[in-house]
Amino acid sequence: MDAVTLIGMISAFTAGITIAIGAVGPALGQGRAVAQALASIAQQPDETATITRTLFVGLAMIESTAIYCFVVSMILLFANPFWDRVIQQAGG
Repeated sequence: MDAVTLIGMISAFTAGITIAIGAVGPALGQGRAVAQALASIAQQPDETATITRTLFVGLAMIESTAIYCFVVSMILLFANPFWDRVIQQAGG
């Protein structure tokens, strides 16, 4: 097995693990945030607008973690700097 194949396999595995872990954490966080927001709305229905606005800002912050993991996995798959270096060394 040559170095390019090995780097490709490791990159694909790492990208998969990154997405798996990076999706589970934010999903659990979003579920808990929504549950707490619904409980707060049930206790204080007059503050629904404020709670909802704050909820959406919090959900956006939580979702950014998953997006960062997605970006890292795409870099590993499609713009991996290690592949360029190995190919350059093999060619020259």
